[in-house]
Amino acid sequence: MTAFIPYAPLNTLKPFGPDIWTVDGPEIRMDYGPSSIPFPTRMTVVRLAGGGLWLHSPIAPEETLLAAIDRLGRVAWLVAPNSLHYWYVADWQRRYPAARTLAVPGLADKAKRSFRVDAVLDGTAMPLSDTFDAVLVPGTMVNEAVFFHRASRTVILTDLIENFEPQRVRGRFYRWLVRLSGAAHPDGKAPIDLRLTFWPRRRRVREAVATILGWDCERVVMAHGLPYAADGAAELRRAFDWAV
Repeated sequence: MTAFIPYAPLNTLKPFGPDIWTVDGPEIRMDYGPSSIPFPTRMTVVRLAGGGLWLHSPIAPEETLLAAIDRLGRVAWLVAPNSLHYWYVADWQRRYPAARTLAVPGLADKAKRSFRVDAVLDGTAMPLSDTFDAVLVPGTMVNEAVFFHRASRTVILTDLIENFEPQRVRGRFYRWLVRLSGAAHPDGKAPIDLRLTFWPRRRRVREAVATILGWDCERVVMAHGLPYAADGAAELRRAFDWAV
């Protein structure tokens, strides 16, 4: 049995706005010290102006999902958006060798599974700037790239907001852990251990967050928990109060 009640159906493209879809994937376990912690997974798919697809935080590939992706368009970009969300990029690269891969700085060197990096989001020119705004939030252990898809007014995150619904957490221990970390709906935000990794670089983090809060946001999608389909700007202000 999974630790979280999933957002079924899994491995299915779910419209989230104009030319943007979410795909909820299977639960995984992430190493945490001597143990591991379960997490649900989600990727975001954006259709670009030329019809190509941009896949953010690719989840485990599955044949039904791959067939749906192929019907939607040509995979043009794979995005490893933070220092933790990269594991399945190598699998997608094998399936779509012509796709380019965008990653956060330093990931190619420290990733536990190797994959090709074609472009790095380092605060200079970013690919697809006609479609997205983007900013890098730098931490000591984790860097995270945050994107704003202008056409759908959607901010796309991975772990800078986690928004777990307690009623979807099956066990008491994990439910307690979610609440203790500060990542429980309706007050989801980055969990406390992640926030601490950003503290030593707080000046640059504040600057990045100011950029995010300046975007004309309506929706917010993240890798873990309930997305915000409305009132995104207000949710961002609330969730980032620790960084301003």
